Amino acid sequence: MAATTLRHNWTLEEARSLLDMPFNDLLFQAQSVHRQYFDPNEVQVSTLLSIKTGACPEDCKYCPQSGHYNTGLEKEKLLELEKVVAEARAAREKGASRFCMGAAWRSPAEKDMPYVLDMIRQVKSLGLETCMTLGMLQPEQAEELAGAGLDYYNHNLDTSEKYYNHIITTRTYQDRLDTLANVRDAGMKVCCGGIMGLGEDEDDRAGLLVQLANLPQHPESVPVNMLVKVKGTPLENAEDLDPFEFVRVIAAARIMMPASHVRLSAGRETMNEQLQALCFLAGANSIFYGEKLLTTANPEADADTLLFRRLGIRPEQREQCVSEAQDEEVIVEALEHEATRHLFYDATRETA
Repeated sequence: MAATTLRHNWTLEEARSLLDMPFNDLLFQAQSVHRQYFDPNEVQVSTLLSIKTGACPEDCKYCPQSGHYNTGLEKEKLLELEKVVAEARAAREKGASRFCMGAAWRSPAEKDMPYVLDMIRQVKSLGLETCMTLGMLQPEQAEELAGAGLDYYNHNLDTSEKYYNHIITTRTYQDRLDTLANVRDAGMKVCCGGIMGLGEDEDDRAGLLVQLANLPQHPESVPVNMLVKVKGTPLENAEDLDPFEFVRVIAAARIMMPASHVRLSAGRETMNEQLQALCFLAGANSIFYGEKLLTTANPEADADTLLFRRLGIRPEQREQCVSEAQDEEVIVEALEHEATRHLFYDATRETA
């Protein structure tokens, strides 16, 4: 069978038609497309670490890290390099092939960049793929990150352009699209998806999928998140999304972006094993692995290992060429930064 053609001209009507298909037909089509591009029993595994938590100036209504809401989240400094490297090494030992680092910034300040670039180099030296989410990027910042070897940059659209202003007012939809373009122009891969359960309707879910699928190049990773309702945020009492509607989005994303990794992302803590299995059947082939996604819960690693075993799923492997000697050199180099810890400023301070 010839592989499904990659398209960039999807219409809202086509996306709605997919979401409205009989459930069994939709999953059959999604699984058929999935098998043309991927091993159906392999799932890419990532680990996510918050390298700077809280006090974000953005007003995203779902986010406990926003400085606009009182969620009880403690502000934290930018993590020291040796801690990040130690977390990355532990993630690799647990089976992760990609290490993602997130900072609660509107965009990185220039004085942040040397530390961020060091983190990329050190984590990449462990043989892991690297991903970061730092907010909006200017072209020169994207170039710096790419020069340090960053593989992926995450910057989600969250929802449709039509519904966006109901969720965020401190940056525009075009701001997000501009950052994605800067990431692409710098030669990095794009991780971009959205959040379901924000109060959006089916047209908004279809609109988000169309926006993603009609980018000049499909995102290599498409995280599909279920809203994690956090007390103190404006969406803490949002109505639950029908789980089958969530699976439909996974399936439609697989059909519309067949060569992308579709990530079953935030919200897995509230999903039972049967729902997660349906998501894998619908074409999800990437997860975050571990106990926390930035500031919200995630299924424990051992539970994921057990589920993989029961489903006959194995982690997607990535070629690594890092020797034990190189590994030790990385740790030693990181520890040497202890002498310069005074250079790590309080990233929660307001800057001019």
